Formats: sequence, C-alpha cells, structure tokens
Amino acid sequence: MPAGVCGCCGPLRPRYKRLVDNIFPEDPKDGLSKSDMEKLTFYAVSAPEKLDRIGAYLAERLSRDVVRHRYGNVVIAMEALDQLLMACHSQSIKPFVESFLHMVAKLLESREPDLQVLGTNSFVKFANIEEDTPSYHRRYDFFVSQFSAMCHSMHEEPETRSRIRVAGIRGLQGVVRKTVNDELQAIIWEPQHMDKLIPSMLFNMQDAQDLDRVGHPASPSVGGQEPDPDHQEDPVVLAESCFRELLGRAAYGNMNNAVRPVLVHLDNHHLWDPNEFAVSCFRIIMYSIQAQHSHHVIQQVLNHLDTHGRNTPRVRAGIVQVLLETVAIAAKGSVGLTQEFKRPNPFEPECQTPTNLWLGPTVLEVFNTLLKHLRISVDLELGEGPRRASAASASSGRFKESEERIVQNAIIQTIGFFGGNLPDYQRAEVMMFIMGKIPVYGTPCHSMDTVRIGHQGTKRIQTMLLSSLIMVTSGFKSKTMVAALPPPFLEPLFSISLMEDSELRQLVLEILHNIIDRHDNRAKLRGIRIIPNVAALKFKREKISKQDVAFMKKHGQQLYRHIYLGSKEEDNVHKNYELLFTTLAVLTIELTNEEVVIDLIRLAIALQDMALANEESMPMVIRCGIMALVAAYLNFLSQMIANPSFCQHVNKVVELRSLDAPHLLPEHIFKDKCPLPDSLDKEDRSLYFQTLDIAECLAGPTYSVDRLSISYVPQVTDEDRLTRRKSVVDTISLQVDILPNNLPDQSQLAEEITFETLKKAIDTTGLEEQEREKRRQVIEKFQKAPFEEIAAHCESKANMLHDRLAQIFELTIRPPPSPSGVVSVSAGHPQHQSVPVYEMKFPDLCVY
Repeated sequence: MPAGVCGCCGPLRPRYKRLVDNIFPEDPKDGLSKSDMEKLTFYAVSAPEKLDRIGAYLAERLSRDVVRHRYGNVVIAMEALDQLLMACHSQSIKPFVESFLHMVAKLLESREPDLQVLGTNSFVKFANIEEDTPSYHRRYDFFVSQFSAMCHSMHEEPETRSRIRVAGIRGLQGVVRKTVNDELQAIIWEPQHMDKLIPSMLFNMQDAQDLDRVGHPASPSVGGQEPDPDHQEDPVVLAESCFRELLGRAAYGNMNNAVRPVLVHLDNHHLWDPNEFAVSCFRIIMYSIQAQHSHHVIQQVLNHLDTHGRNTPRVRAGIVQVLLETVAIAAKGSVGLTQEFKRPNPFEPECQTPTNLWLGPTVLEVFNTLLKHLRISVDLELGEGPRRASAASASSGRFKESEERIVQNAIIQTIGFFGGNLPDYQRAEVMMFIMGKIPVYGTPCHSMDTVRIGHQGTKRIQTMLLSSLIMVTSGFKSKTMVAALPPPFLEPLFSISLMEDSELRQLVLEILHNIIDRHDNRAKLRGIRIIPNVAALKFKREKISKQDVAFMKKHGQQLYRHIYLGSKEEDNVHKNYELLFTTLAVLTIELTNEEVVIDLIRLAIALQDMALANEESMPMVIRCGIMALVAAYLNFLSQMIANPSFCQHVNKVVELRSLDAPHLLPEHIFKDKCPLPDSLDKEDRSLYFQTLDIAECLAGPTYSVDRLSISYVPQVTDEDRLTRRKSVVDTISLQVDILPNNLPDQSQLAEEITFETLKKAIDTTGLEEQEREKRRQVIEKFQKAPFEEIAAHCESKANMLHDRLAQIFELTIRPPPSPSGVVSVSAGHPQHQSVPVYEMKFPDLCVY
C-alpha cells in the first residue's frame, strides 16, 4: 500500500496522532477538549516512550498554525503541552522537553505580543518543574537573549510595552530558577549571560517615576512569593524581585560576575551623578547576598573607583558614597536588622550568624584605596590651580575646588564610618595605618611628593587625615592606654601636635580626647571655665590600673611636654585653650595617681612661670590665656583630689583675680573685647599660685611634695626636627641652663635614712632620668660637635669592633692537623703543623 494512503485514511494513522488531533475542536473558540485531553494524557503516561513523538507532532502542528496565524489552535497546543509536562515525570520526558522548548522558541520569535506572553507563561511553568535527573546537553542561551530583548521592549502602546517587559522579566526569572540549582548549568553565571540578565533587570528598575520606591524600605516585596495582584504587572517591582532572587542564589565564585554588570550599567547610563539609583541598587545587593560575600562587593566598588580616578569629581563622589552605603550595611551584618531597613528575602538561609567580614588584608586595602584617592583629589584641586587660572576664570576654579571638596568629604566620611564599625583590635591597626599616611612637608611620604603639592596641599591632607582619625577613634574604648597609644602611633601624633598650625593642634587634641576619655566625661566639662562645684558634675572614673601607671611613667613626660609647648603658640585661639583644658581634665579623671598629680601641678606652675617670665616675647593675649588655663585647671584639680586646703588656696587666688585682674580668668580673657594690660605685675604674688603654698596644702604621707620644688622642664626629643619648629636649640639650651639652678641645695636634700628612702633610691625613675640625660648629651654632641670629631669617634668605634671580632675568630677557629702529614721537629719533639680549614686540599672524591 502506498505511503500516501495512510495520510489520507484516518483509521490507518498512528494512535498518538489521532489522540493529538482529537484535542483540537473544529472551532478554536471552544477551547481544549477536556475528555480527549484526558485520553491523550493517559496514553502518554501508559506509554512514555511515545512522548517524544507526541511532542514532535504537536510542534509540527504549532509551527504550521503560527505560520497560518491560527492563534486559537496555538493556544490549545501550548495548553496541551503544559498539561503533558505536569503529568509526565520520567526519564523519557527529556526528548519531549526538547520539542517543548522548540515550540516556546517559535512563539518568542514571533512579533505578536500575545504569542510572546503565551510562550513565556509556558516556559515559567516548565521552570517550576523539578526534574529527577540533570540535563547534559540542554542550553538556554537563546532564551536568555530573547527574554532580555523583551525586557527592553519599546512598543508604542504603554500597556503592551509593560506586558512584554513583564513577560521578559518573568522569563529570566524562570531561567534563573531552572539553571541555578543545576550543577551542569553553571554556565548561566558566566559573563556573557550576566551581561544580559543584570542590565535587563536594572533597565526596568530605573524607571524615574518609581525611583523613590526602588530599594526603599516601604516598597512592597515580592521576591520568591506570589506577587500582589495590584503590583504583579509592574515591571519595576518584578525586576527588583528577580534581581534579589538572582543575587540571593549567587555563590562565592559567582559574586564578581553578578556585581560587575551593575557597575557597567551605571557607567553606561551615567547614573553616578546623581547617584540615588546607584545607592538603591547596592542596598538591594548588600541585603540580598549572603553576609560572608560582602567583601566581594566592596572590593568590586573599590576597583571601580580606581578605574575612575581621573573622572569628574561628582562621579567619584557618587562612587564613594555607594562605597559608604555598602560598608555601612556590611558593618551591621545581615542578622538582626530591623524591617525598616531590610526587606524580607526568602532566599537567605534561615539560620545565619554574624561573622566578621573584615579578615585579612581587606581592611587595610580599603583604607589604602581611599587614602590614595584622597591624595589624588587634593592633587587635582591644588596641583591644577596654575593651569586653571590661565585657562578659566576664578569662579570656575572655585567651582572646581568645591566639587573636589565634595569628594574629599565623602572619602573622610567613609573612612570614619568604616573604621568606627571595626572591632577594637582592628581599629587600633587602622589608626596606626592612617597615622603612617600623614605626610610631613619636605619629606617623601609613600607615593606623594609633598614638595610638589606644596605646604598648603600637605596641610590639607594632614587636616583631612586627622579628621578621619577623629571619626575612627570616636567611641574607641580601650582597656589600657598601652594598647590604645602605642609608641608607633603616639610619637608621630605628638610630632604633629608641635606643628605651627593651630587647626592641626586642635585635631590632635581631639584625637587624644577620644582615646583617653573612656567614660565620656568631656561633655560635662563644657569648655574652659572656673567650675564652682566639680562634684556636682558626677564624673565617671575608675581606679588607675597597673598598666596605665606604667604607661604614665613611660609616656607621661611626653604628654606634659606637648601640653607645655602647645600652650605658648602665638596662633592659639579660644578653642585651643578649651581643648588643652579638656586634655588636662581628662588626664586627671582617667590616668592620675599621687605621682601624676604632682607632675600635673608642676606642669601648671611651669606654665604660669613661663607666662610671667615671657622669655619668648609672647603676645599679651597668649600670656593671659595661659594664666586662665592654669587657673581653670588648678581649680578643677583641687576639687578632684578633694583637698580642702588646696581648694581654699585656689579659691583665694581666683577671687583676687576676679577683683583686680579679671583678664587672668577664662570667663573674661576669651571674650571678644576683653581689655588687656600692658604688662603682668610679677610682684603681686597674691594673684598667682605659689608652689610653697601648694606644698603646704598637700603635705602628708599621700603626696611627695618634695618634687614640687623641682621646676618642670620639657624633655628634648627627635620630634622637633620633623615639625619645622624654630625653637629646638632654644629648648635645649633652656633645659641646660635651668636645671642646675633650680635643683635644691644638698643640705635640704639630707634626710634620715629610712625604708622609704631606700625604696626611692632603688626606684626606676632615677634610672630613667639618667637614660634621658645620656640621650640628651648624645643629641647635643651630634648637633654641636664638628664633623671631623664625629667621624673620628665613629671610626674608633668601628676599629674597636673589628679588633674584637678578630680576637673572637682567633679563639674559636682551632683547625685540625693538616691531612698532608707535614711534621716539624722542635726541641727534639715532632709537632704537627695546623692550617685553616679553608686552606686544606681535599681529594676530589671527598668534595661534595
């Protein structure tokens, strides 16, 4: 029988074809025949090996109906395919799926929006089916491209355009759900697919009308749940939901490929200025990914900032603000966040524990990048000044500077916030890292040439880095000062405190306050003033620990020295003296014992004597400011140690000053129009604090008042040469001249030998004084001695070292007798001649 007869004769056709033909009614409007569909389903379940033939025949009919525009039959065919997919779950479904996907592709390729939506709906149903076995050869490249193109639909009718975009987003969501859990489909995370998926979602999220809602805590969330009927056709909400789901499923190795397209999209669409959409995107990213992957996002933003190092200031500021947002969210962690800031994400693990996100070099890398761009910003602002002046007007130059200031402020804010949310041990490392980046004019500092940017540029960077240190140290609560102020941090900080710039000195003092004030007592001081009742302020304090006692013994003199030298700077203003008073008060509250109290009194008296002597010809306002500082502090100290006699002496001086010399009190001298005298009356002793009177008030076993008779003199260190101070030699000569004249008479020091005397004799303080004296002599020698003498001294030491080494080698090298057997006869006795090992001649076979 000819083959064509089977095609014409219905009863001779295969049964599966007859069952498929029966589901199509004569009038497509009647819809799918349910009874015939049940027969076809039963046949497919009973004979799964026929599924591939059923699928191929349905695909053939659907293709023919699409070409002939019989859309009613197309809908019936897709509905039948959907029901067969849902009913059949066996290994034989694989070939049927290929026919199904081929039919879906045909619908997506058509230009009819209804057919595209129909194909998308069928694909989404297929994506929700969990297959028993993975697919080895199935690929979804076409569907990713086609759904992405639908997401960018620009149809003329807004309603139709919205339908196509929603279908495209739902299709991409289906691709993600179908492939992300299949280990064989990891190719979906490759750049060629992410570069289509991510921009398609962001394109729909950046609708200007819904920008405030995207990423905002109040916007509805539909990620992973059935959307609200009122919002299910909204491309913005659906795109955000798909974006969250994709990021929530990203694994460790896929995070970079998921974030990079976001940055590229923001660049291509110029969304860094303004950056509201960029911030909202990264908020969604940080709240959607797993907490342990946060550092990947931060690293990507840092690298992106490097690539835009020479872009416009507003673009760089926008990237830095995004970095600040990511750091802020990562610092909080993804556990325990209030719903006000975080949307529910069903793709996060149910049990998450907070982890430390800042391990390894990531912390320093973040700070290093931010500091590098801070220097670049200053270089662009100041280094291009002459070129701008010749090419543009002054107003445009000021506009450029103001834009760079935006970048700088954003970087400082990011540094401060990032450092402020680190654990204490890492914060201490960051403090030292930033301190190491602070430049000194005229010296090379890392990658920055301070000479090229000039003194003004160096000062700007110093100011900004110190401002960031203030933010990092804010709230820093270290148990011991040794851990909070190690020498590598303390010494350069004190060097900056000697700079001839009042603003820098103010910043240094504020940093010290943040570190030393561990009980937040500064707010109660409220500036420099004569406090009538210190006890009413109820300061919080604890007994000084042994570690802090050791710290004050080792570094206390440095603290006193910088307070002393900082008080007499001619550019000091009211704020400088307020901060100096706060420094002395915080030291008294946190780090005082009996010995420190005596040192602080000596320091206060030395400040008073310096203002009275005026050997450096200081302005009268500075001298009166020092007097007011001493009065305010001794009034505070006398009440803190609760010594009635001391308090009475201070009150007496304060009362006399208020009557006869109000310019010596802080309430008067720091007013704008305070009258100043021509000179200070040194003879009127009642207006000044007297050492003998204070010693009488403190006499007793508690305080060692004998030390009050020794005038305080600041010690000399190597810091002065780094600070460009002009009075280094004067300070050295001052110490040499004053110390011998102020030592008490030997007859006054004679006292009965007791246990306390012996204890003082073996105290390490005397050894420390000797060591300081030796260091001073060495420094003075190298500063004043001629070069020939220094060279001769160093040469003699080198010769001595070489002679000593030669003796040691001669004693230690005892070579064995020579293997050659050379024997010499001396006094009738044979003796073996020894030669050094390196001169021995060994046979070739013995040499390795």
